[in-house]
Amino acid sequence: MKSIAEDLLPYQSGELTIGSHTLRFLDEGAGEQTLLCVHGNPTWSFYWRSIVERFSPTHRVVAVDHLGCGRSDKPVRGRNAEKGQFPYRLADHRDNLVHLIDALDLKRVTLVAHDWGGAIGLTSMLKRRDRLARIVLLNTAAFPPPYVPWRIAACRIPVLGSAAVRGLNAFAGAAITMAMSRNSLPKDAVRGLLAPYNSWTNRVANDAFVRDIPLTSKHPTMATLRQLESDLPSLASVPSLLVWGMKDWCFRPECLRRFQQVWPQAKAVEIADAGHYVIEDANEEVIAAMAEFLQAEMPGPDPAANAVPQQQRDGDVR
Repeated sequence: MKSIAEDLLPYQSGELTIGSHTLRFLDEGAGEQTLLCVHGNPTWSFYWRSIVERFSPTHRVVAVDHLGCGRSDKPVRGRNAEKGQFPYRLADHRDNLVHLIDALDLKRVTLVAHDWGGAIGLTSMLKRRDRLARIVLLNTAAFPPPYVPWRIAACRIPVLGSAAVRGLNAFAGAAITMAMSRNSLPKDAVRGLLAPYNSWTNRVANDAFVRDIPLTSKHPTMATLRQLESDLPSLASVPSLLVWGMKDWCFRPECLRRFQQVWPQAKAVEIADAGHYVIEDANEEVIAAMAEFLQAEMPGPDPAANAVPQQQRDGDVR
């Protein structure tokens, strides 16, 4: 079977069966250290292609495609597993990623995350705290949204929002220009980023992620984000790198400042003229910052990991 954008992302995807669905991921390189790359919306593992190219000679690089994204299955949104549905909540993506971490036996993990990948990746690594060695975050958040940009709010309008996101490609398509600041995306990058999201059916996750942004305490993802926010200080001792495109209108500089407040030892690299797709907009700076960060001596086991509540470390990821 031909892989999505295989001419632009010439790596074979691994497969993990979760329930009735197939989760796909890149698994390139080898070594004692793992870079676990976790994308957001509306990107996919293609977003991490330069990470794979640069670091797979020295690291194991694993880049997941969340269900509904990239090369993974794109089930109908819903809570009836017997009918092949998938809920598309933050907690569901977290659980899938924990299954992947366990199935691949990932160790000495550097979490590399962007957009929704920050919340998904951090909640997952908190469940497997003893496997976490470093954190690299790019324009993301890990707390209830302090604001909702009007561009996002418009995509949440009942009926009309879904029609625009899924029918007109108003989210993934718009991001091609709106998530950039310094540069314009090359044609191949545009084609690669959009390749999985070419129909109403295949844009199910684009819409679901937008609707999973919790605005009230009644939303099921609000509790997940509040718990993550309260757990962030427990990661303050983990060596962390925060790389930020400061022209991002979505995960604005105040999101960076929130991380700096709870992780005062984190190294921050602010790229003044880069936008939300920071690794596309300022690739050389991002790669250089990561290379320098990864060259630092790998920390030993963190005694604090032993203090993580047992329910976060056992087999029940829920």
